[in-house]
Amino acid sequence: MLVQPYLFFDGRCEEALAFYQKALGAEVEMMLRFKDGPEGPGADGCAAPGDPDKIMHTSFRIGDTVVMASDGNCTGNPQFSGISLSLTVADKAAADRAFTALADGGQVQMPLGETFFSPAFGMVADRFGVSWMIMAPPA
Repeated sequence: MLVQPYLFFDGRCEEALAFYQKALGAEVEMMLRFKDGPEGPGADGCAAPGDPDKIMHTSFRIGDTVVMASDGNCTGNPQFSGISLSLTVADKAAADRAFTALADGGQVQMPLGETFFSPAFGMVADRFGVSWMIMAPPA
């Protein structure tokens, strides 16, 4: 059994992909645009009118994890609540780099710092509203 996160960016998926590529080294594995679907653009009611280049489905890899995503309803206002993606990195320096990159244009929820369980742990909502918990494993 496999559980994978699926994120709906409401019209900002391509922007999010570019951000995660730069911030975390994400690699896009596949992408399907609404115009490429068998029914044509907007057939399922999800694509914004006149915007068939929006992303119907994509998968991208961050480290060992595959995340899936879509433009969804293309409202331009993605909302993520009640969930965080947990990112475990190699060390404190990598935690600092990831945290700083994800915080760019986002909102720090808990500054990166030492805790009883990690030399570097912090929480941030990125510019799309996705909540991240960044952690370096104990030495």
